[in-house]
Amino acid sequence: MVGLRAVVFAPDNHYWTSHMKFHNAILCVFALAPLHLHAQEEASDSRNRAIASIEAHAIFDETFTCSQHPAGQLRSVGDDLGQDCVIEKMIDTDGRLFPRTFQNDGYRNEDWYGWDKPMLSPCDCSVLAVRVNPVTNEPGKHGQPPASFILLMRADGTKFLLAHVKDPTVTKDQRVSAGEVIAKVGNNGYGRSPHIHIGAWKDKDALQIRWDLKTTK
Repeated sequence: MVGLRAVVFAPDNHYWTSHMKFHNAILCVFALAPLHLHAQEEASDSRNRAIASIEAHAIFDETFTCSQHPAGQLRSVGDDLGQDCVIEKMIDTDGRLFPRTFQNDGYRNEDWYGWDKPMLSPCDCSVLAVRVNPVTNEPGKHGQPPASFILLMRADGTKFLLAHVKDPTVTKDQRVSAGEVIAKVGNNGYGRSPHIHIGAWKDKDALQIRWDLKTTK
């Protein structure tokens, strides 16, 4: 069973879930903190303007869940309206199926179903920048910024930031296609579990990412 579900991380700590599969939501909590990337600009105030959306190719080739940062919660481009995405599996426990993001106690990166899995490009884009933080975090413990990241740009100027990646397979100025493998899922920077943060913006306006469900399975 594969597909996509979105989880909105609301500022009052309630979760509003949108079910895109027919199983119950699992809530995966990630660091509510900026990525501390080099030269991040402050975004326009998304709380006081209309928010446009951008369609993106799925970044994983299997079931994943994304927690979404509400407008204005994080103020930098790439952070504002961003999503933190984690791969999950349906696990049989005593004849009952539950969505899980890790096995055992989750204390090792290898326990997490997303760890080291391929990450796909969300767009037909050019690579603007690639940065690698060689330090790998222990699950449950925040690491130090900045995160490893890949910065992409579409022909219309829309930018995508993908952070906490590992083993990037692309370089600056390279052209990539939507759905192409460009890195793996890592755990680095200011994060505490294997996942991918994705943010999109044009000029200084953060965009709400809408997944192209034709690219999920």
